[in-house]
Amino acid sequence: MIKQICAVAVVVSLGCCGGLTANLVQAASPKDGEVALPADYASWPKFLSGVQREDTKQVRELYVNPGAKACPAGVFPNGTRLVMELYKAKSEGETLLKGADGKLVKGDLAKVFVMEKNDGWGQDVPDNLKNGNWVFGAYGPDGKALAEDFTKCRACHAPLAQKDFVHRVDEFCAQSQKAH
Repeated sequence: MIKQICAVAVVVSLGCCGGLTANLVQAASPKDGEVALPADYASWPKFLSGVQREDTKQVRELYVNPGAKACPAGVFPNGTRLVMELYKAKSEGETLLKGADGKLVKGDLAKVFVMEKNDGWGQDVPDNLKNGNWVFGAYGPDGKALAEDFTKCRACHAPLAQKDFVHRVDEFCAQSQKAH
């Protein structure tokens, strides 16, 4: 009985205090490094596949959660999650190995990055590093969170305001249109 009374008191106090509710929602917004790695992301649709990055000696696989539509406007809805796997490109010494198709050969998984978007997220960073409502996370190949400095991620995505802060969204939309 006491638990029920306390629960009702909490609900009533939250319902009566609009400002308090807003503060509680804001406090619950994750910061960079706090977004979860979705366990099932590998079953999601591919955003892009086999992205070749000779400059960083990487091959990247990118996934988007089901139902996250960015096209044709090029803007993702709140609730969108993007996951990027970074694979080391195989090499012999300083020479990157390429397959018969001329593309880099994918080696071991190095890291997994997550971008997640929701209303009011990502506002706790300096203005020059804001990426709309996106927040970032990083994980090792074992799925354990990494202590990353997300300044580089944010600085790289910041110039893409017209593309919802997402690299290659135009390419993704072009592929989506071909599929339909």
